[in-house]
Amino acid sequence: MDLSQITLLSLAQGLTEFLPISSSAHLILAPLLFGYELQSLAFDVAVHLGTLSAVMLYFRRELIGMTGAMLGRAQHAQAQQERRLGWLLVVATLPLLLLGLPLKALLEVLREDEHLVALVIAATTIGFGLLLWLADWRGRRVKDEYALDWKAALAIGCAQTLAIIPGTSRSGITMTAGLMLGLTREASSRFSFLLSIPTILLAGMVETRELLASPTPVDWLALGVGAMISALVAYVTIHFFLRLIERISMLPFVLYRLLLGGIILFLIL
Repeated sequence: MDLSQITLLSLAQGLTEFLPISSSAHLILAPLLFGYELQSLAFDVAVHLGTLSAVMLYFRRELIGMTGAMLGRAQHAQAQQERRLGWLLVVATLPLLLLGLPLKALLEVLREDEHLVALVIAATTIGFGLLLWLADWRGRRVKDEYALDWKAALAIGCAQTLAIIPGTSRSGITMTAGLMLGLTREASSRFSFLLSIPTILLAGMVETRELLASPTPVDWLALGVGAMISALVAYVTIHFFLRLIERISMLPFVLYRLLLGGIILFLIL
């Protein structure tokens, strides 16, 4: 991989992982559009670990508070809320543990056919984009993430499993579910970002195991540069997204998804 390819893919991952526009779709489409070979599993692992470090750094206070409350005795109201939110994230992660590997096997089959992959990405980009618009338009947007119950957390977790299909967007589908359940835009985004931590960590563990079993040589410099770029871009993206989302709504991201899906269809049909 040359520096331009590393930079492009790292920027794509860092910018799109936490926006509701699908990072997996952009990581698959970028090599196809710019004539690169599809990047290695090792590079995918590296840039995902970069975004994981960014979201953990951004929410470090929440993580410390939840971990302390879950492991110790939550004696005051704030600690009780933090402990409850921590367990809700555990509940929301369970569907991925049960369904993640079967759906991942489906994804590997799709990746073997570039035309089919592009068609799936176009369909999911448009379809789930419209669903995000509907949820943002019709959602009551009155609750924060602490108002969720275990059933709502489980529903968001079930929705998250669909993100294994390219073009769906993990953040997009979890925000959509959160909005449908009455969360505000910021609360649905915060819960989605916090949920990404165990999700990316689990996915990274599975991919790292596959990487260690592969005989393919690893370009450690490319992986390090990719991880650093994706981490920096992801941190900035999270910061500005949470500051602006209540004012700008989900509409710009919906319009982007519709445009992107339309362009893909135009190119492949």
